[in-house]
Amino acid sequence: MKLCLVTGTVVATVKHPAYIGQKLLSCQPLDSTGAPQGAELLAVDRVQAGTGDRVLVNQEGNGSRQMLGTLDGKLPIRSVIIGIVDDVAVDPLEARRGV
Repeated sequence: MKLCLVTGTVVATVKHPAYIGQKLLSCQPLDSTGAPQGAELLAVDRVQAGTGDRVLVNQEGNGSRQMLGTLDGKLPIRSVIIGIVDDVAVDPLEARRGV
């Protein structure tokens, strides 16, 4: 799972049938201090998140299929937002060591 910041909504008029009826959001991964880390990703929203929310994104295929109710292994969706984060507490000593 990754901690991310929702940066916007993605709209597509032409898409794979698996995306029909799904809300797609652009998410920026964050490190333990809340700073941007790496490239943005697209994720299907299952928790009604919005721009500016910190969220947990699952990027494990089997977990994504379970969240979306598809167990046949033919789902072209990798990233699913599974939670909105209210607060993050990081031990300063652990953060400095890179743990």
